[in-house]
Amino acid sequence: MREITWHRPLFVMSAAMAGLVVVAVVGTVVDHRMLAGASVWAKPLKFGVSFAVYGLTLAALLPMLPRARRTMWWLGTAFAVTGLVDVGFIALQAARGTHSHFNTASDPVNAIGQQIFTSGVLGLFGVSLLISVLLLFQRVGDAALTRALRAGLLLATAGILVAFGIAGSGPERTVTDAYGRPVPLAGARGVGNPDGSGMPLTNWSTTGGDLRVPHFVGLHAIQVLVLVVLVLAVLARRVDRLRDPAVRARLTGVAVLGVTGVFAITTWQAVRGQSLVAPDELTGTAAGLLAAVCVGWAWLVLSGARSHTGRVPAP
Repeated sequence: MREITWHRPLFVMSAAMAGLVVVAVVGTVVDHRMLAGASVWAKPLKFGVSFAVYGLTLAALLPMLPRARRTMWWLGTAFAVTGLVDVGFIALQAARGTHSHFNTASDPVNAIGQQIFTSGVLGLFGVSLLISVLLLFQRVGDAALTRALRAGLLLATAGILVAFGIAGSGPERTVTDAYGRPVPLAGARGVGNPDGSGMPLTNWSTTGGDLRVPHFVGLHAIQVLVLVVLVLAVLARRVDRLRDPAVRARLTGVAVLGVTGVFAITTWQAVRGQSLVAPDELTGTAAGLLAAVCVGWAWLVLSGARSHTGRVPAP
């Protein structure tokens, strides 16, 4: 089995994010300050987990690419530095007991931090887009893995793009920080009822639409798709129909359609001001059609694979 070569700056970023996760977990236990109905350390915890997972994915992927290796190294390094700065600002604001997103307070720390923070989001989007475009012209592993990585990175870029919609939504309003002091906000995490109650752990809105849902789906689609490829490869050792690489690539295409459909439906649901946990008939119908198409396509792929049974010897 090929040994993984890591992109060091991204690996360091992921390790730092893992450290932040530990700090945030301890903080949620020992620090009783609350912000918007949740622990002040809830947001650093979520961002730490998200960036640690995504950073490790990129850290393993970029050294595998056969072309533009130096360019990819610099893009990965830019992502790592930007991620550290942006999530570092989120952690700093948590330690201060105030909001990191949408905060328009005029104190120097927030004013300067918001400029850097906003530029960082643009940087993360630009870097992800460039990596996705460069990957379109390269092949990594077999067809299934290449398809998963290309689609996953494009969806991650789309997920980051959704973050601009998050920043641009919602009314200007005044809330309080962890000490009860007024904080002006311009923007909102939700659509329709930005300050409603949230779900456990994620804090996604239960009373209105929430663009953080498709943001999360898009950003982590690549891990789901790579996992699908790995599961198919393992099953191929026992299931004859999966021994053909073309069959596994087609089934990966089904997974790509499924994840892309979930991203599209959750985005559509959010912009209509509808909570993930309260879908209406239109959303339910769209989800049902997506499931039916994916199941039907997978069945057709596996049915057509019968002719390949036995043509590839068992490992």
